Amino acid sequence: MLLVEGESGVGKSRLLAEAVEAAAGLGFVLARGTADESTQLAPLKPLMSAFGESTQTLLGSRGITPADMRLRLVDELQDRLENRAADGPHLVTLDDLQWADPMTLLALRSLIPELASYPLVWILSRTIGSGGSGLDRLYEVLERDGATRLMLEALGDQAVAEVITDMLDAAPDSELLALAAGAGGNPFLLMEWLEGLRDEGAIEISDGHARLVSRRLPRRVQEIVRRHCEGLSSPTRHLLQVAAILGRCFDANDLADMLGEPPSRLLPALEEAEAARFVVPAGDQLAFRHDLLWRAVAETVTASMRQALHRQAAQMLLERGGSAIPAAAHLMRSMRPGDTAALEGLDRAVGEVLPSSPQTAADLAVRALDLTAPSAPGRFDRTVTAVYALAAAGRLAQAAELARTALSQTTLPEQTSQLRYVLAYVLMLAGRPEEAVAQARSALSQPDLSGELRGLTEQVLFQGLFASRDRRRGRERAQTIVAAAERHDPPARVGAHILLAGVGWAEGRAADAIGHLREAVRIASGGPIQAQHAHPRLLLANALTSMRQLGEAEAVIQAVDQEITALGHTAYAASPAICRARLRLASGRLDDAAAEAEAGLAMADQLGMHAFDFLGLAVLAIVAACRGDIETAARHAELYRSRRQAGQGELYGRVWCEWGMALVTEARAGPDKAIDVISDTIAIATERQWLLMTEPGAAGWLTRTLLAAGDRSAAETIVVTAERLAEDNPDFPTLAASAGHARGILHRDLAALARAAATHVGPWTRASAAEDLGVLHAHAPGGSGHDAAIHSLDQALQDYQRTGALRDAARVRARLRKLGIRRRHWRQPERPVSGWDSLTDTERNVATLVAQGLTNPQVATQMFISPHTVKFHLRQVFRKLDVGSRVELARLAADQTSDL
Repeated sequence: MLLVEGESGVGKSRLLAEAVEAAAGLGFVLARGTADESTQLAPLKPLMSAFGESTQTLLGSRGITPADMRLRLVDELQDRLENRAADGPHLVTLDDLQWADPMTLLALRSLIPELASYPLVWILSRTIGSGGSGLDRLYEVLERDGATRLMLEALGDQAVAEVITDMLDAAPDSELLALAAGAGGNPFLLMEWLEGLRDEGAIEISDGHARLVSRRLPRRVQEIVRRHCEGLSSPTRHLLQVAAILGRCFDANDLADMLGEPPSRLLPALEEAEAARFVVPAGDQLAFRHDLLWRAVAETVTASMRQALHRQAAQMLLERGGSAIPAAAHLMRSMRPGDTAALEGLDRAVGEVLPSSPQTAADLAVRALDLTAPSAPGRFDRTVTAVYALAAAGRLAQAAELARTALSQTTLPEQTSQLRYVLAYVLMLAGRPEEAVAQARSALSQPDLSGELRGLTEQVLFQGLFASRDRRRGRERAQTIVAAAERHDPPARVGAHILLAGVGWAEGRAADAIGHLREAVRIASGGPIQAQHAHPRLLLANALTSMRQLGEAEAVIQAVDQEITALGHTAYAASPAICRARLRLASGRLDDAAAEAEAGLAMADQLGMHAFDFLGLAVLAIVAACRGDIETAARHAELYRSRRQAGQGELYGRVWCEWGMALVTEARAGPDKAIDVISDTIAIATERQWLLMTEPGAAGWLTRTLLAAGDRSAAETIVVTAERLAEDNPDFPTLAASAGHARGILHRDLAALARAAATHVGPWTRASAAEDLGVLHAHAPGGSGHDAAIHSLDQALQDYQRTGALRDAARVRARLRKLGIRRRHWRQPERPVSGWDSLTDTERNVATLVAQGLTNPQVATQMFISPHTVKFHLRQVFRKLDVGSRVELARLAADQTSDL
């Protein structure tokens, strides 16, 4: 990855052209794309043009087009690039990214790191000082990921002298060099100035030296262009001015229509413009030779005339039919309030672009709304569209503010109810369930609410009550809907079962809760898209993870991942990876848990949807604490706390996250501080019960930590609660193991701890129980438990080391040393730190499949893991084998096979 930047005219495009020429000589496949101001509303235009694709061809073979195509488009592009890379190395150059649309930036941010192991070279170029924060963020992320960032600086004195010598075939004298400094080292300005002086005979060349005949300082490019234009015929000047309105690249047919002439009559003027080096061929279009040249020509047109010409261009494109997106770029520069025809054109463009680039759609929709009179008939519909577009773009605060403003401006009951539903939906996405519940209740209080809108609003209400832990308030309503299911729409029924699942979980009835979630999944799967947007599978996966039904939880997460992509519900796009991270943590696979959490958080950052961030941050903090990296754990914990204090909400998982923060605090500051973090949770019966249902490791950890903090009474409460949950849920052995673990610690019960150490699911909780058992044996009177203590502690050490819980392993080694036993730091037997033999079994499997030519998604399918995990292991493989590409890996793998 090479990230090129510099001011306009400094030579960025020339550098890319030289790279293309060099790559062509080396046999690279070339893909070249350029962003352009006139097409920056068209999603993925630079990438599509580079690879000869279109959004229609990308999605044409996949059936129904989702409401939000971003995930599908990126997935399809990645598939195409992976297949292309099999044909040999590629060079991808993308120029002028300051004009790139948001979808292009999103795709690049995802594609480049995901495809880092393929023979793809990327060179991106932008003009500094433009492009916005999205492009700045892309460069920062890619640089952090390993890209080389190259700032093209102004030419130095020596380079300026060399340019002059090359152009004039003569060495400049000191006076010519002094005046050339006025170009500021900008190659384009310098060359334009030199050409102007040479054309005017202002330079004399004698005996291989160049000197000035007349003293004329370098002019700004606008002055250069104006002077050049004076030498053109009037028709050619007018043609160039109109062409500049169409964009740096323009179509000859568009130009002819704007000028009201047949294309044949433009030939003389176009030939003159080409001869004067204003325009050059660009594929099937024409283009101004340089960005600065184009801008300078456009600025020769007065502001009022530019606006009129943009309006003419928009009208021409709209009347032609087809896509409204090209016209929208001109409408944004020419519209006036109340222009009905122009507003209808923007409405069309919003509808076209919303599925593939909500950010662009949001900008267009807000602009259309700004130009719509408060009393205009289309204002309400434009408001709702703008709110949805802003929400899809991740601009949730702006979406909520717009909905609230519209609510204050309408008195019509139907509009009020719909706006309250829309606002409740946005607030749920923003992780503010209490506010969402308030808006949904207000909407439902309207007697004339339509059946469809009522069902959607009830679904949001129940989701909000579930997430805000205010489940009892809606219990009766949910029971009524479930009892009379035939009278209610699927979204309402899905929401009702979700709420009743929350009630069952809060009351300690795991089977009942999981049953309601299964029914919600069944109804959603056969219902309309709106019913599926509640994604009850996510809640089911989390419940199964809590009950340590890990195999089924994995399958459910895979299903919801596919569902979210198929529906285009990008608001939830990060959630499967983050739920999988918690599942991996429960399985004791710390590396995989971290890989999934990082992938989920990165996706949330890309899409601007952060409602699931807290679960991801908690996983990363717990993983770091288990590894003994307390500094990193503290950093994640601090980020978690700062976001909560800043009012960034969350949809699910608060209680479990608080336990994670307490666990990290115990590692940093001891048991007293840890209990302070989680004291509110364990003091409230429903919260305490929820935690012990959700995390099997919490009961033993809390009991031990409370005793260390001197609070035996609270520890007894934990044990009583855990034992009641185990008794009430005999079908879930993990609760029995959890209760036995807590009881064994509190009552020093060897048998209970032994059963917990044998029956806990997951190596970390099993190791924790074995460690507690070993400690208890070690304190047996007269040293009678010495051998048993060593045996249990060795079991704990083995499990801790297998998961990578280095801090816990170190503590157990210290306990063994007190018993006179020294255990070395664990290493895989005879495993070196580099080379093929250094690979773990998982890494070797990944390496073998990749060497066979499988893509990351194909490897993931073969190994029943996620592509995020494949990418993590592949990075480890590359590091250990000291290779940088799949080709090198394939060679190494072939060598290994031949040696067998």
